[in-house]
Amino acid sequence: MRIILSRRHVLTGLAAAGAAGMVRGERADAAALETASVRIPRLGSGTICAAPIGVADELLRAEGFNEIVYVPLSTAAGSGDATEVVGAGTADFFLNFASTLTAAIDRGVRIRALAGIHAGCFGLFGHEGIQKIADLKGRRVAVSAMGSPAHLFLAAMAAYVGIDPRRDINWVIAPPGVRTINLFIEHKSDAFFAFPPQPQELRERRIGHIIVDSAIDRPWSQYFCCLLYGNSDYVRNYPNATKAVVRAILKATDLCAERPEQVTRQLVENGLSVAYDRSLEVIRELPFREWREHDPEDTMRFYALRLHEAGLIKSTPQKIIADGTDWRFLNELKRELKA
Repeated sequence: MRIILSRRHVLTGLAAAGAAGMVRGERADAAALETASVRIPRLGSGTICAAPIGVADELLRAEGFNEIVYVPLSTAAGSGDATEVVGAGTADFFLNFASTLTAAIDRGVRIRALAGIHAGCFGLFGHEGIQKIADLKGRRVAVSAMGSPAHLFLAAMAAYVGIDPRRDINWVIAPPGVRTINLFIEHKSDAFFAFPPQPQELRERRIGHIIVDSAIDRPWSQYFCCLLYGNSDYVRNYPNATKAVVRAILKATDLCAERPEQVTRQLVENGLSVAYDRSLEVIRELPFREWREHDPEDTMRFYALRLHEAGLIKSTPQKIIADGTDWRFLNELKRELKA
């Protein structure tokens, strides 16, 4: 499935890219690409954390890709898990959470983390009596499933403060068709791990209070929440194409930081977001500029250690990094795409 942008979108996007300096650094020679094809899982409505993917189409074309296929997650490889889809080779690249990537690499999924994109996308909310992570001991926490991003992130946070997430937290699994946020709103859960635009919704409705804001609270603000990753075989077989993809996504990340209004309009017009005002608030709040500052290897090491301590993965942090990361493209592009 393809997303076809109008001529107006193309011209507007390229103009903004030029104005914001998105075309700085070396541009890939189309003839040097081992393949001009790239497949990416199609974003669903409301997937605002992955905004750079949603606005990268023309930047990918500028790198020499003339076949950009957007694969529906609902049908790809029979799974809605993007790490499995990319690992199986049904798609080539996507963005995902650090804890999710760590767990997937531990399972042997054939992916490579390539670059950090941003920190600060999640927030931990609680009702009365819960003021810190340690207060979650013996409390109910709503998640969509065990092993879901919310479960893995919160398990890592619990392990960091000495709570055993397997024994000390009462996980409430949302029934099919029920939003986990509704369990928190209805006080069927004492705490809730929220991803955009859920934190904005809870704040707007004055439901619960924030316990951890990953954009500002340490140590969470020091690590990426979302990283770019690719299929291991694609990365190994097509290094020039891989570098071109990473370059395009990092330029799109800069575009999110420098032109949030335009990015939000494009997401809404392409059906990748619903409410303009709330989406714009998210795009403005996410620290997209920090892909140059934070160390993605530190991020993977941090979450691998936490999940290993919690007994949720078997691999050591060293093995996770060795088996599932490749930073050579990012290190080269940090020199090319200087601010």
